[in-house]
Amino acid sequence: MKFLEYTPLDRINDFLRHVNLGERTIKGCLEAYSCKHTGTDKKLSLSLEHEILDYLGKSSDTDSSSPVEVLSCRSSRKTLIYLILALYHIYPDYDFSAVKAHQFFTEECWDSFKQIFDTYMFEASKEWIKANEGSPLLETLYKALDEVVKLAECEIYSYNPDSDADPFLERGSIWSFNFFFYNRKLKRVVNFCFSCLSNLVAEEFLTDELCYKEDGEIFEDMDM
Repeated sequence: MKFLEYTPLDRINDFLRHVNLGERTIKGCLEAYSCKHTGTDKKLSLSLEHEILDYLGKSSDTDSSSPVEVLSCRSSRKTLIYLILALYHIYPDYDFSAVKAHQFFTEECWDSFKQIFDTYMFEASKEWIKANEGSPLLETLYKALDEVVKLAECEIYSYNPDSDADPFLERGSIWSFNFFFYNRKLKRVVNFCFSCLSNLVAEEFLTDELCYKEDGEIFEDMDM
């Protein structure tokens, strides 16, 4: 997959890089990718496909709502693989299992995304209005996404892994969300992740690190 640069996304990324709200910091990032294979994508795509087919071959689950039923559809497997490939490009050091990842992807609609955004990004949106005259943050985001992936043609997915296997969680994380806007016709996907971090936890961590370094310097000067 190829990373795509879009100025409308860059403007929002610049703002969401670090929104300090006192005790909390909001961070967000938008990344657009072409679904055309590049580099090792083809090999990884085949590996993910074999993993899914192997899982299907070993499973006897016939429940229509089960992962087995959904994954038996080739177009669903293809979509899942594109989303996982995007995750690999965003977090190249993390190992994403196709079968496990499927359990954490949920298809969404714009209204459900908007509800989450309005609730959790309310304070950040107020900061955007202070810093940028004109359109509200959500409206600006909508226009940027529409320019890149044409929202009316998009499938929207959220990615919500278990907390102990979440590559998006940082020290002091309070909450985090990850959405994918996938246009099947354009073969293009945009990932939007946004999270909230506790500044108090971050400050405690820095204090502990400083104390650790100072203790180390003391012991270095002592004759043992």
